[in-house]
Amino acid sequence: MALECMLKSGVLLCLMTLGFSFTVLHNTSSKYTPVVESMEQGKLQEEKYMPSHVHPNLYFDLTEVKQLTKKAGSTHGHIFRIIQNAVNTMLENPTLYLPPMSHEDFGKKWNEIYGNNLPPLALYCLLKPEDSAASQFLIKYMDRMSEYPDWMVSTAPHDEVPMAHSLTGFATAYDFIYTYLDTQRRVRYLKKIRAVTEELCELSKHRGWGRQFLQNHQTTNILAILTGAIVTGAHKDPESMIWKQIAVNYMEKTMFLLNHIVDGSLDEGVAYGSYTAKSITQYVFLALRHFDIDNRRNNWLRAHFMFYYATVLPGFQRTVGIADSNYNWFYGPESQLVFLDAFVLRNGSGNWLAQQIRKHRPKDGPMVASVAQGWATLHTEFIWYDAELSPKPPPHFGKANMHVFSNWGVVTYGAGLPYAQDNTFVSFKSGKLGGRAVYDIVHAKPYSWVEGWSNFNPGHEHPDQNSFTFAPNGQVFVAEALYGPKYSYLNNVLVFAPSPTSQCNKPWEGQLGECSKWLRWGEKEEGDSSGEVISASSHEDTLFVSGEAVSAYSSAMKLKSVYRALVLLNSQTLMVLDHVEKQEQSPVTSFSAFFHNLDIDLRYVPHISLDRYSGTLMDVWDAHYKMFWLDSQGASPVPRIQEVEQVAEFKKRWTQFINVTFSMDSSVSRVVYLMHGPFVKVSDCRFIDNGKNGVRVSVTLNGTETTVSIATNYKDIGARHSYLGFAGFAKAESKRRIIRFGQGIQTLPSQEKRESTFDIRFVFSIITVWILCFAFVFSSVKRKFNISFSKLIRLILISVLFFWVLELLVMSHSCGEVLCGVTWQDLSVSDEVVTRTTMPDHTPDPLPFIVMTSLPGSGAEILQHLFDNSSDFVYLRIPSPYLHVPETNFVLDSLVDACEWSRADAQSRKFLAVQGWFHSMMHSIRMHLQNIQLYKSNLEAGSKVSSAQGSSKKSRKLLTEPRATMRRRPADQDMEYIKALRQHLVTYPNACPVLNFRSGSWSLKLPFIHEVIGRSLRSVQVVRDPRAWIYLMLYNSNPSLYSRINIKKHLLNIVNQSSMEAGQGCTRFDPAFQPLQRISGQPDASPMLLLAHLWLAYTSASLRASMDLPPHTYLRVKFEDVVLFPEETAGRIHEFLGIPIAPAAINQLTFAASTNLYHLAYEGDISPAKINMWRENMASDEIKLIEDICWPVMETLGYQRHAVMHH
Repeated sequence: MALECMLKSGVLLCLMTLGFSFTVLHNTSSKYTPVVESMEQGKLQEEKYMPSHVHPNLYFDLTEVKQLTKKAGSTHGHIFRIIQNAVNTMLENPTLYLPPMSHEDFGKKWNEIYGNNLPPLALYCLLKPEDSAASQFLIKYMDRMSEYPDWMVSTAPHDEVPMAHSLTGFATAYDFIYTYLDTQRRVRYLKKIRAVTEELCELSKHRGWGRQFLQNHQTTNILAILTGAIVTGAHKDPESMIWKQIAVNYMEKTMFLLNHIVDGSLDEGVAYGSYTAKSITQYVFLALRHFDIDNRRNNWLRAHFMFYYATVLPGFQRTVGIADSNYNWFYGPESQLVFLDAFVLRNGSGNWLAQQIRKHRPKDGPMVASVAQGWATLHTEFIWYDAELSPKPPPHFGKANMHVFSNWGVVTYGAGLPYAQDNTFVSFKSGKLGGRAVYDIVHAKPYSWVEGWSNFNPGHEHPDQNSFTFAPNGQVFVAEALYGPKYSYLNNVLVFAPSPTSQCNKPWEGQLGECSKWLRWGEKEEGDSSGEVISASSHEDTLFVSGEAVSAYSSAMKLKSVYRALVLLNSQTLMVLDHVEKQEQSPVTSFSAFFHNLDIDLRYVPHISLDRYSGTLMDVWDAHYKMFWLDSQGASPVPRIQEVEQVAEFKKRWTQFINVTFSMDSSVSRVVYLMHGPFVKVSDCRFIDNGKNGVRVSVTLNGTETTVSIATNYKDIGARHSYLGFAGFAKAESKRRIIRFGQGIQTLPSQEKRESTFDIRFVFSIITVWILCFAFVFSSVKRKFNISFSKLIRLILISVLFFWVLELLVMSHSCGEVLCGVTWQDLSVSDEVVTRTTMPDHTPDPLPFIVMTSLPGSGAEILQHLFDNSSDFVYLRIPSPYLHVPETNFVLDSLVDACEWSRADAQSRKFLAVQGWFHSMMHSIRMHLQNIQLYKSNLEAGSKVSSAQGSSKKSRKLLTEPRATMRRRPADQDMEYIKALRQHLVTYPNACPVLNFRSGSWSLKLPFIHEVIGRSLRSVQVVRDPRAWIYLMLYNSNPSLYSRINIKKHLLNIVNQSSMEAGQGCTRFDPAFQPLQRISGQPDASPMLLLAHLWLAYTSASLRASMDLPPHTYLRVKFEDVVLFPEETAGRIHEFLGIPIAPAAINQLTFAASTNLYHLAYEGDISPAKINMWRENMASDEIKLIEDICWPVMETLGYQRHAVMHH
């Protein structure tokens, strides 16, 4: 989509240039005659160039004014009342809001307020022309601004942002109230707009913002140029064409880069992000209205709603303070939200969130919007608001959810909720400089017009990798320090000492890029700075998130790992673990942790918890919020509680922080910090294991002990599996449940029920004692009753023996027996206990051996992005020049065959070479790769492989690669692939193999593979809509893929297989292929008919084969789900594999599925719009033919008929 828009904008820019050339050719007196000069030559020229109908035009035209006026009194009344109140406030305080008479006074302070407040004022005057006081105020306002020689700030002569605000606001106001201006003001104001637009455009060639994308200065200034160009262009100004060309070129590149950011975030944080988004949403609207450039399907726009919803704390007043931030948004975000709803989402969520934010806006205090910014977007909010979209909260609103910003490197939990007890908020940040997309673009250099970091400006970011915040019950306890100088100690991170490269606060050093007003990013090591969210998972009211930040620190400190893990045990309690590992030669001997607080002072006297641990306390109306800490040796140093005041945003900002320093006496140091709210009592906390691969910490909350186990050797999936009993990163165990983060919750038997159970053994013992006592009493009076002694003894012994045997029977029988049911029935898990995920208690599954199968052309290759660049997996393409299954007496077809291999075939030791190959891949894939002999040239490799494979080499040709590519592929590329796999396994020896079989033949042989591999097999089959698959084969290329891969030849192989004897390798011909066999023999069978029956036969046979597999070993995935719902589908696949998904994998798959920048062989780029090309390009009778043939299986897979989809 982004590429299409760039091409469209390129055509537009060419037409603009052509129009300008014609204007120059017709101007014989000079290069051009300025429009304003022509106007000043006389009244005739003024009437010619100042017609009354050209404005308003920017956001709406004159015919829409009447409709807007009507909306102001009805559907848009709630917004218009805010605009009216803003205007009244301006009228009541002219000294504050009216531009000063003196230009010197105007220029000596940051003056964006004057440009920002003009559009809502002008819109009000347009819709309420009878308010003469407001109109007169507006004219005086614009007169003063037009008389200034320039709109610069004298104290910031190289910063044109205030000028851009003034230009955007002045030009917008001019467009709105043009019809009410006299001719002289029309001329004078237009002359000013033209002059500033020209100046700003010229400065774009020399200033940093003219080449730095995705930064608030660039979007603000370029939008100002575009606004000025559109307004002056309405008056036939020839240079406006060039200005439009420049602005559109900049902004389309911006939109193209934004399309890479699939999580909707901006690296500058929520405050500056709202600033940048203000200009981007305005550009998208203007580009669509004036140039027919449609960016509404941009990935960033589609995900941008979550940038506001998943970052707002309970109560809708405050946001995450990552990077240079205020307490909340700089601009909007109501305008941005109603734009997203009206033009992108169309579901009411944007209107709902805008409504909540507006409803809960603070009336006083530090969270009140600035007078310079609070009204700046009211006009666009009013214009864009769609009253037909009823406000509707997002799905799952009302309960705490986790959200992962995979590009930004931020995880939030509990956002977008009302302010209430137990509505707790947690955030965690560990990301790459500039965000993942920008970082990768800078380092990979895929685009010639991007020259590394010089085209970006992450100066507003902070040295904050592995920082976090915690707000139990919505009360902020650990916070960011917000906007300020870039020092690590102003963030909730670790600093180390002594460091040989310390540049400030010696001997301490924090993260790279610190020690100045802006984050430094230009030098090599600073430019490589990054963190990484390793894992993030949430179950019910718990959360686990962890990150690695070692790459954010100077290499001179020789650190191996700076790993931080957060475990939210309940809504009141957060455990934080720091695991720091250093090299033997490291100079570092100490590290210090910082935790900031902004709202309510911590007590300056250190607090002692559990009579032995140092900590601190925050008192909120007698509700105590506490934290304490201890290292693995039990030490708990006394903290320093400090405060600091720093300059930010032309004012001073205050923060209070705790500083705790720990010694690093060994190569590995571990510290736990426990933070909790007032509604939990902590009675114990201690390390119970401090091993090589992880730690175990016991904490007792409200009388219940919970053991938290965290794997610190997180890159080794084998070590994690061994330490935790599953392939995750952490678990929490109590007597009630076991939480395996990333996998689920196991509910344990209720101990309370067991203790209160009626114990029949005790009753038997009491009865026996009473019998003995009765016998003793009875014997003393036996003479009176004349009973013989022998009879009495026999009676007693028989009674005791009877009850003793009965007790043994009860103890030895299962609880299903009649007698013991009364006692042991309650020991099973109660059916009334409901959990989000309940897992059976069984021996841990082994690490998975993953097999992927599909019909070639189904797009299974896209799942490579789930497994690439991961320490948990090693991804192998089968076959490839050096990786292939051994030959047997049966030749596998590269497309598909109809031969099943069963469990019985494996048990009877058939295809022993294939079985041995699978065993080799499963038990020692590293050795398997080491034993591959690499050749020096294609010719040598070809001859060697040919001699090994014999005449069957042709049948092994990969369908997913063009033949020409196969012939021209250099040998070193194949060798590098194997070498890369070898190196990956040297670094991560326990990585799980992922075998992508690119021949559909293997889908019918999964029972055989399962018998060979055993319980560790996990099979993922990718299926695709037959209409899309057949469209790919017949119409997606010229010549068609059907012809190029010779489908008829493959079908002939299938026919021949039916006549094979068992000894020739095809032990069973699947009956699903018999209709295809008959039809392929018909001379007049059309390609579409053949392909439809091929898809039906293959899919039916593979579904039947999968039924012979245990349910937990097989997963079917639709290609359409991968593209349309990549995050959800990736989560389903990883849940099936039993391995928590990494945010990096989510980002990789989402990027591949949605950006038009990932190419599948023969198919081209992939995006949600392109996977359904068949709907537009196939005839209805062709679609009906496919559906009639394939419908039974299509329905099973969940596909719909085309007619139903259209309806």
